[in-house]
Amino acid sequence: MKSLTKAEEQVMQILWDLKEATVKEVVDGFEESRPAYTTVATVLKVLEKKGFVDHKPMGNTYQFYATLSKKEYTRDQFISLLTNYFGGSFPKMATFFAKENNLDISELEAMIKMAEDELNKDKSHE
Repeated sequence: MKSLTKAEEQVMQILWDLKEATVKEVVDGFEESRPAYTTVATVLKVLEKKGFVDHKPMGNTYQFYATLSKKEYTRDQFISLLTNYFGGSFPKMATFFAKENNLDISELEAMIKMAEDELNKDKSHE
């Protein structure tokens, strides 16, 4: 899967939150220093070419929507990060982040507990 540029990711974040949106609604979704309408329209066209977005007519404009979920994109990016930078080893990645963030034992235990809770929650939904 292709990666998103920073601008594309910002637009996708808004689109994922809104589910469907016109270009104007995406522009309005920016909190600070809103980009120009034409800039957002161009980014949406690029995202459509990359296969991340599609549109449907709505009156005299278009309604855009994501063709993959935020969860799917996040999973693919995480797998890519894990594979390309940590040799596919989650323990190596976790150790890297623990060192970089100066986590102590209690914080690491809390992370393990959160992971266990999430795994158990996922198993109960199967």
